[in-house]
Amino acid sequence: MVKKLIHSNIGAAALNMLVAYLVWMLSRVAFFAENWSTFAPYMSWSLFWSELRGALVFDTSALLYVNSLYLVLMLLPFHLKERPGFHRMLKWLFVLTNGVGVAMNLMDAVYFQYTGRRATISVFSEFANEGNILSIMLTDALRHWYLVLVFIALVFILWRCYTKPRLEVYRFGSHYYISQLIALLVMIPLAIVGIRGSVTAGTRPITISNANQYVNRPVEASVVLNTPFSMIRSIGKKPFVTPDYMPTEQMETVYSPVHNAPVVDDLSHKGKNVVILIVESMGKEYVGALNPDLEGGRYKGYMPFVDSLVAKSLTFKYSFANGRISMDAMPSILSGLPMMVEPFFLTPASLNDVDGISSILGREGYSSAFFHGGHNISMGFSAYAHSIGYERYYGLDEFCASPKYGGMDQWDGKWAIWDEPFLQFTLDHIATMRQPFLATVFTASSHHPYNVPEQYRDSLHDEGGQPIHKCVRYTDLSLRRFFERASREPWFSNTIFVLVADHTNLSSHDIYKTDLGLYSIPIIFYTPDGSLPPVVRDDIIAQQTDITPTLLHLLGYDKPYLAFGDDLLSATAAHSWAFSYNAGVYQYVEGDLMLQFDGEKTTAVYRFKTDPLLKHNLVGTVPEQQTMETRLKAIIQQYMSRMNENRLLPDR
Repeated sequence: MVKKLIHSNIGAAALNMLVAYLVWMLSRVAFFAENWSTFAPYMSWSLFWSELRGALVFDTSALLYVNSLYLVLMLLPFHLKERPGFHRMLKWLFVLTNGVGVAMNLMDAVYFQYTGRRATISVFSEFANEGNILSIMLTDALRHWYLVLVFIALVFILWRCYTKPRLEVYRFGSHYYISQLIALLVMIPLAIVGIRGSVTAGTRPITISNANQYVNRPVEASVVLNTPFSMIRSIGKKPFVTPDYMPTEQMETVYSPVHNAPVVDDLSHKGKNVVILIVESMGKEYVGALNPDLEGGRYKGYMPFVDSLVAKSLTFKYSFANGRISMDAMPSILSGLPMMVEPFFLTPASLNDVDGISSILGREGYSSAFFHGGHNISMGFSAYAHSIGYERYYGLDEFCASPKYGGMDQWDGKWAIWDEPFLQFTLDHIATMRQPFLATVFTASSHHPYNVPEQYRDSLHDEGGQPIHKCVRYTDLSLRRFFERASREPWFSNTIFVLVADHTNLSSHDIYKTDLGLYSIPIIFYTPDGSLPPVVRDDIIAQQTDITPTLLHLLGYDKPYLAFGDDLLSATAAHSWAFSYNAGVYQYVEGDLMLQFDGEKTTAVYRFKTDPLLKHNLVGTVPEQQTMETRLKAIIQQYMSRMNENRLLPDR
């Protein structure tokens, strides 16, 4: 029976896939060896096993993409395919497709030295106008002749170790069709899981940036990845294109994201702890204290605890998100990188060298941890947190490992652990952190499908016309209990709290349905010792990318750093600004104007403070338009060029 299984189509396909795994892993060894000086000095056993786990995940995904046709043809319940000629064709198909994958990996072993990352689909655009590309490839092949020999050897293994099914094991009756059909039906969901990289519902398929969760440095993600995967997963992902709006010298004069060793006179907050609470879908509309004029002054909102926090915090009347999905929030808030064209996580630039507040403060002696109640690979959060220096990551896996909270009994059934228990879990671990510390929490409950825990379903209802309002009230309750417990902790009074939304959600009022209103969120700085003035500032513009610069100012940081945002404590009304990218249009806010730019020309200008519904397009009629457009062009050009050239650190 075992021999029959081994020599059947099912057994042969499985054995051949194992051979492909082996050959691809050997090509990774060649990649590592070719770039030994980059990887070897930092290698450890723990990193090795982590990279191996990641490599198997990404190889599984890529091998299933590459071999999908081969597997389908092998398992088709059609007995006429059981002919020698057909299986000779399948052998050629298998060796050819996997041989191409091996060649891509080996070529990238050389190309990596110039780019510092695995090649993506954009490589074809990069060399589209190079007429001598074949000559260059031939020259490199001669220079790296040993890699050519490795390629020949690996293709030989694919050919020599290929297993053909033995046709004599079959008796072509009903059992043949049933077994082949069952095998095909079983393979399909397994292939989907393998391609996605997870069996978990509610998580996105793994993408290039997920490799960061298995490594210590972004450059090491290339060891985990394979080039076919990087190519396939970047198809359709529009690469950043650096515009030629102005000469580099002019661009640097008009705008630079590098903050050069800012002078800090007030060191009263130096060494304080930092807790950043990124609240899912907490649009500014939901906070009554930030809408005193809404509904003729009668509007109360849905977050009474946050209202009470606003009364004793520094916050802003005009404050905005830099993106529209959760994936955009982390780079904006923690690294000062706004979303532009594509979410940073989903682009090849996610493998660039990048700093974040965690890595910056880590160099100043801070311990750090990131908390998110979702699956540990959800949204790429764990990978990004790891890449910017967070020492620990606590997700659903860690929560369920703790017997205190009931594990999966506290799961919302779709996305994550309910906010209330997860925030209490967070406090358990904050209490164990070495001070000074940075703790960042990303909540999850105020999210589609808009459910609340069973014990609150009788007391929390849909209201105000939107089903999310009950979820917002639940999250507000969870935050209240978080702060009530935190206030009894010894570290509380020596901590700076930041409360910010990742993005907006369902809106009821027209002012929050405009192109600008869709990005309106609260940004709240709270110090329990009262050292920050409790005021809602209406004289400057705030955005998510301003949070890291503002915190660094408060903490007395005086070294250069890079962020596409400003220190809000030093900002002036004339120079504060906000940026967002809305369905192909760049939006730039400065002073009392919002400018919309389609990449070539300004399409709209609004005085959003006096025209909050954006009804009066003033394009071509306001003197500030040209200056704003020039500054926006410089911001875009800086962003694109730095993304493409891996210059997201201040010394590059």
